[in-house]
Amino acid sequence: MTRPGPAIVVMGVSASGKSVVGIEIARRLHFPFVDADDLHPAENVAKMSQGIPLTDADRMPWLDLVGERLALRSADGAVPDSAAAAASGVVVACSALKRSYRDRLRARAPHTVFVHLTGDPELLSNRALARTGHFMPPALLASQLATLEPLGDDEPGLVIDVAEDVATVAERAVEWAQRTDEG
Repeated sequence: MTRPGPAIVVMGVSASGKSVVGIEIARRLHFPFVDADDLHPAENVAKMSQGIPLTDADRMPWLDLVGERLALRSADGAVPDSAAAAASGVVVACSALKRSYRDRLRARAPHTVFVHLTGDPELLSNRALARTGHFMPPALLASQLATLEPLGDDEPGLVIDVAEDVATVAERAVEWAQRTDEG
């Protein structure tokens, strides 16, 4: 049986760079990339667009969809049709703010590892304010920071400060992921 490839979740609060870093990690590893924001139901997007934080009840069906994408499915959600495809990995950008959310993802995809992007709240706030065209308003950053439960020592992951440029952050994550996958 072919060993599953890594499922990497690039996690963190809004404006930490999950998507841009995730895309770069996926490009370097030749894996498909999925932005979990694209999996939110319209109701969730509408709430966040209005500055209303999501509840756990809002998030659970969404997290289940994200978990399905991590469970060895391609970016379009199709199950890989060959052993070679199944052995490749996937990179998903997903906030995964709470331990219970990460546990829910791992329940569907046990081989999931996390790259937790962190940063100074002022840096993150400045990034959020400079962002255009995103449904998540900068005002929700504070609620995300309050909700965030950092990776536990027993969770498979790497914590990276996003003060450095995207290429450096992605390279550190790729090097770690490759070492982790070899072990």
